[in-house]
Amino acid sequence: MRVLLVEPNTALASMETSQLHAVGFMVDHAASGHDAVAMLKLYDYDIAVMELGLPDMEGYDVVRRCRAARITTPVLILSSRGSAQAKVRAFSTGADDYVTRPYDAMELTARMQAVIRRSKGYSEPTLQAGALRLSLDSRDVSVNGRSVHLKGKEYMILELLLLRKGMVLTKDAFLNHLYGGMDEPEMKIIDVFVCKLRKKLQKAGGENLITTVWGQGYMLRDDGVGATAPEMNLSVPAEGELPPHVAARATSRDVRGSVT
Repeated sequence: MRVLLVEPNTALASMETSQLHAVGFMVDHAASGHDAVAMLKLYDYDIAVMELGLPDMEGYDVVRRCRAARITTPVLILSSRGSAQAKVRAFSTGADDYVTRPYDAMELTARMQAVIRRSKGYSEPTLQAGALRLSLDSRDVSVNGRSVHLKGKEYMILELLLLRKGMVLTKDAFLNHLYGGMDEPEMKIIDVFVCKLRKKLQKAGGENLITTVWGQGYMLRDDGVGATAPEMNLSVPAEGELPPHVAARATSRDVRGSVT
């Protein structure tokens, strides 16, 4: 799962990024409210973890702007402000959960996973499609009760497909999810990962779960889901709205051309 961490304190952001990496999250960092809004417009994050005290605006304002722009990414506020008034204000602007510092790392992880699950329509920590099961807690995968051993990137691809079940995901979306714009390989690597993933699922009895939508990408089928599901289509901020480091990443993807 991919997280946007919005935290102006560099040392604190580094520590929290390491904690999230250790439990399997991909993390992008924004140090200001402006950067956070721009990145949330550009990328399809599973969740944003946000400090309230930002240098250019309050975290409340970031959430309000995102909701006004119809950005539905779940937001968990992580702040030292523990008053009831602060929490009520956060929820009223559109935040989904609130954790106060100091916090327990295990509790934060559990809350993040719960918020993400609920946003995707899952009430339990197990994602499923037909006979396929994936546990977000243990990272175990099975088909018809038969365990499927997946490597890191294979697991991340399957997790993304399950979280967006029935939606066509472009190869660029997979690259964003797997690498977060850092040292990305060529797009054809996604075909390699999907091929290996399909073989492992088929060996366990999971036939035809992952569908190729030619010229667009891949989608995970479920009962009643066909290949006409919508493509994941993100709105991109206008030129000049993106912070330089984000604009550079977006431009590098455009140069590589369209997904086939």
